[in-house]
Amino acid sequence: MQISIIIPLKDEAESLPELHEWMIKVLNTKYRFEIIFIDDGSKDDSWEVIQSLIEKDKRVRGIRLMRNYGKSAALQVGFEHAQGDVVITMDADLQDSPEEIPELYQMITEQNYDLISGWKKIRHDNIITKNIPSKIYNWAVRVFSKIHLHDFNCGLKAYKKKVIKSIEVYGEMHRFIPVIAKYAGFNKIGEKAVQHRPRKYGKSKFGWERFINGFLDLLSIMFISKFGKKPMHFFGLIGTLMFILGFIASAYLGIDKLYRVFNHLPARLIVHRPSFYIALTCMILGTLLFVAGFLGEMINRNSNIRNKYLIDEKKNF
Repeated sequence: MQISIIIPLKDEAESLPELHEWMIKVLNTKYRFEIIFIDDGSKDDSWEVIQSLIEKDKRVRGIRLMRNYGKSAALQVGFEHAQGDVVITMDADLQDSPEEIPELYQMITEQNYDLISGWKKIRHDNIITKNIPSKIYNWAVRVFSKIHLHDFNCGLKAYKKKVIKSIEVYGEMHRFIPVIAKYAGFNKIGEKAVQHRPRKYGKSKFGWERFINGFLDLLSIMFISKFGKKPMHFFGLIGTLMFILGFIASAYLGIDKLYRVFNHLPARLIVHRPSFYIALTCMILGTLLFVAGFLGEMINRNSNIRNKYLIDEKKNF
């Protein structure tokens, strides 16, 4: 199998026949492929349309989720079932063009990219509610991740099979698949300017909250990727520094008190000095952070994935 095309969808019954016909026109005589539709809890006739497409075309596969789990879950299900050497993901709303698939396939197979992300260079979206927030969001992800892509959230992407079999997406993490892939060891990540067509049917299912949630998800990915297997390096370091700082401050207050007493100088009670409570708080927080790091290490030690590493290549040995 050369290509697996994964299409997550929710309430896109009107666009599915046209999308299928368009993909067949582009791919039919050139590639061995499969099309996997993931119905993420649609309330319209999307599943009935998918069933009719399966009856007409044996290369079409359909998976129906029991309820709306979100795009990340739908993509993960598709990743688990994909069989092609190159995996293409795209949206079902006809805003992504199947005409891009041959060049994406070529960039993976001939230029040896691990992942190619689409870049909707010219967008047909509302400037205020989507274009401007999207630019700010993409800038923030570039700064934090050090991956120089213009459009992290473009649904049109191409992957080597080993990439999608090595990563896991959940929650709202589909926006950060290039970041997840990078932290998994896949560093050859490229970009291709792709067509972005005006929405023909239905309406957008995304709101402003996705940008706030997206930023929080980015911080989660970066923290887990960097410290997930060594939590003591983060919590223990900060906890130790805070404890030492609080201890030094407390020692200073005690020595200062003793000095003033022995030299018959005016001396306030230590408990009447605000700096004492600041020092005490630092020591308590430092202890709690150190314990959190220790517990993280204990949990990690007993995890069945603590030694899960990705092998790039293996020969006889």
